Amino acid sequence: MTIQAAIKIEALTKRYGASTKLALDDLSVSINPGEVYGFLGPNGAGKSTTIRLLMNFLQPTRGTAKILGYDIVKDSVAIKQSVGYLAGDFSVYPKMNGKQYLQYLNELQGSGGMSYVNALAKRLNADLDKPLGELSRGNRQKIGIIQALMHQPKVLILDEPTSGLDPLMQEEFYKLINEAKQLGTAVFMSSHILSEVQRICSRVGIVREGKLVGERVIADLVSEAAQTFNITFADTVPLSELKRIKGVKIQNSHGSTVTIHMKGKLSGLFAVLAKHDVSAIAARNLDLEEMFIHFYQNKGARQ
Repeated sequence: MTIQAAIKIEALTKRYGASTKLALDDLSVSINPGEVYGFLGPNGAGKSTTIRLLMNFLQPTRGTAKILGYDIVKDSVAIKQSVGYLAGDFSVYPKMNGKQYLQYLNELQGSGGMSYVNALAKRLNADLDKPLGELSRGNRQKIGIIQALMHQPKVLILDEPTSGLDPLMQEEFYKLINEAKQLGTAVFMSSHILSEVQRICSRVGIVREGKLVGERVIADLVSEAAQTFNITFADTVPLSELKRIKGVKIQNSHGSTVTIHMKGKLSGLFAVLAKHDVSAIAARNLDLEEMFIHFYQNKGARQ
């Protein structure tokens, strides 16, 4: 049985005005229910443009996208009723307090009572009594997260959602996203924080200069990372012998230490190591930052 994508983006492209450079270039991504998709890239890469197109705050130059089967342009009202959205530049009515603001949104959504809103506020330690204009950035962000989650939508679109949150509140946010995922919610989340993407995302897409240059499943990255080793020799690194091992790729070598990536069986590697005086060997944990840098240093075709 084929699963219908919660978000399906096809060749989505955006050019601003008469610019010769595309802000978003032929983006195609499909996100299933219950999947948390991390959208990575530096400022200006096209992350926020993508999110604004999905919410129909911008019109695409060409291409299409659907959310829960709704066209982002033709059915934007239905999308806004069905999606939880948090902008990267989340703004509020400064004279309202949090309770007034969330009650107002609750009435617009027709979501029912405020019990879930109050539960979210308690979990995030959000101040609902203070005027929103007097809140710190982190405390305003808590209100933003609550308003995105309060109607328990089937799709969440979040632009830098943990910006300004302290570590404890980041942990609580991760728990909330995991709970939403378990209920089948699809999450499309842009982020600069590689560790949080590594922590909560099922899959990541890397965007550079408006183009998707790579996608990776986090579980596959974890599997690959388990085959990456830092090895320190008592003497000189036997590079020629290591290079002859099937499946070995030398990532870097400095002094008596070498970092290798190993695909396949490890028996060939350990046969070579047994002939030398090895001071230390350690398997390395997944380093999403290294992968991210790799895509930005190698400006080739999509990988």
